Amino acid sequence: MLMTDPTKMTATEQGRAIGQGVLDPVDLTQFYLDRAGDHPIAHRAYTMLTPERALSEAKAAQKRAKSGFRRSPLDGVPISWKDLFDTAGLATEAGSALLRNRIPAHDCEVLSNATQMGLVCIGKTHMSELAFSGLGLNPIMQSPPCINDPDAVSGGSSSGAAASVAFGLASAGIGSDTGGSVRIPSAWNDLVGLKTTAGRVSLKGVVPLCESFDTVGPLCRSVEDAAQLLAALEGMRAMDLTGVSLAGLRFAVLDTIAFEDIRDQPAAAFEDAVQKLTKAGAHVTRIRFDDLNEAMPLSPILFTSEAYGTWQDVIEAAPDVMFPEILARFRSGDQFSAADYVSAWRRLHEIRANYVDQVKAYDAVLVPTAPILPPNAARLMDDHDYYVTENLLALRNTRIGNLMGTCSVTLPTGYPSCGLSLLGLPFKEEQLLRVSAAVEAALAT
Repeated sequence: MLMTDPTKMTATEQGRAIGQGVLDPVDLTQFYLDRAGDHPIAHRAYTMLTPERALSEAKAAQKRAKSGFRRSPLDGVPISWKDLFDTAGLATEAGSALLRNRIPAHDCEVLSNATQMGLVCIGKTHMSELAFSGLGLNPIMQSPPCINDPDAVSGGSSSGAAASVAFGLASAGIGSDTGGSVRIPSAWNDLVGLKTTAGRVSLKGVVPLCESFDTVGPLCRSVEDAAQLLAALEGMRAMDLTGVSLAGLRFAVLDTIAFEDIRDQPAAAFEDAVQKLTKAGAHVTRIRFDDLNEAMPLSPILFTSEAYGTWQDVIEAAPDVMFPEILARFRSGDQFSAADYVSAWRRLHEIRANYVDQVKAYDAVLVPTAPILPPNAARLMDDHDYYVTENLLALRNTRIGNLMGTCSVTLPTGYPSCGLSLLGLPFKEEQLLRVSAAVEAALAT
């Protein structure tokens, strides 16, 4: 019998309670399994629960906790996994009927690492089809709802991961981010999301979309959770977040394309957040980086060419089983030549170098995570132009981080479904997470 409500705790707080002997891993896991069994949206968040595996892992964590030999601060904490992470003997279908009944023989490397660190795998979560949408609309499988609007999408492609955490069906979730797929659902569901630098966290055993940009990262309730989960994914010890402060930190507001066509509430949330940072002692400067206006049009060449090249044979063997909007987006990659692709990458590398040179003096770059609020699910199904417009806007700001090759954190602002994104330098996740912890504290005031 649990003495407290786990849904009111962060994953790291649960881990500390396990270490203190006041929370039992088996009871905690059973709580989430029971809650998911009864919750009205659970079937829209999870493709499946994994009770046999979860309880087995929880019992092992229980023994370690009693003996004082826990493997990590999250040992015994139940985590959900997006359905593109291979799980041994369990279907991994990446939200697509194209991969129906695909059952891998082995866990992917990040799940194996997390299991070795004592994390409990509680289930697999729904996602946008083959991860190729920022909205989270998936009429082929399920479209999880937004915590702030039951008629809206939850954001994609890690849609079920966000719903599992926001609705209290998991302690945290692991997703992937190619153009915003961790940060958009995190922002729209008032969560913390970490996009890691491409190439940092292993993609072995992860169903690909666009491997040049694919990344793995957590959706959770605190920056501390994000730091601990990153460490678990890599089988490492987490960085120290103590002693953080905003005093004297320098931030750059990227005052360019990120603010075009922004809606009123995300704009207000962003300006309020910047004021809080300034009040807490940070120095905020507005800068321009006009090369972004050249980088953004490279996106269709780079993303869709690689995505279609990766999936062309599978898609064209059974195109009728796909959601037409996703099918059309994949097929748009067929219009570009190999020369277009090589040329785009060469120019993007130049732009990335220019970007790092311009922002390296700042502790982080700030943008609104998304310029829009979660769109209405029914209208997305009925209005093609609305679907295209909202999908592109949803991903526009987050794509900056993917194109520039950075790591990035999105934080809740206190405005429903409005996130503040901090962009760090490539492979500087530890530094960015320390800065983000200070920002998180300021935003909570």
